[in-house]
Amino acid sequence: MKKIEAIIRKSKFDEVVKALHDAEVYFFSYWDVSGVGNEKIGKVYRGITYSTKDIQRRYLSIVVSDTFVDATVDAIIKSGATGNVGDGKIFILPCEEAYRIRTGEKGNKSFN
Repeated sequence: MKKIEAIIRKSKFDEVVKALHDAEVYFFSYWDVSGVGNEKIGKVYRGITYSTKDIQRRYLSIVVSDTFVDATVDAIIKSGATGNVGDGKIFILPCEEAYRIRTGEKGNKSFN
């Protein structure tokens, strides 16, 4: 199992959710977040420069079996990309075990 953490543009959230559902990933958690990135150049709109680090972000936490990692990452990249600075990041971490609290089931069955 792997835990996939993704930071995406809030404006792309609905598209990412649809892409995840199309990839048969139905369960995940998310939070509204803000942070500081590497971008050094701001956007200019009507003569005023705006910092791109202030774009609203959404943080996704997804646990999937190893067979779903590539499909999940592809879904996030394809649906979350705008081609501009600040599109986000994806992190993949090992997940040792998962338990369903209600039944005590563990392993892949606990989050399907």
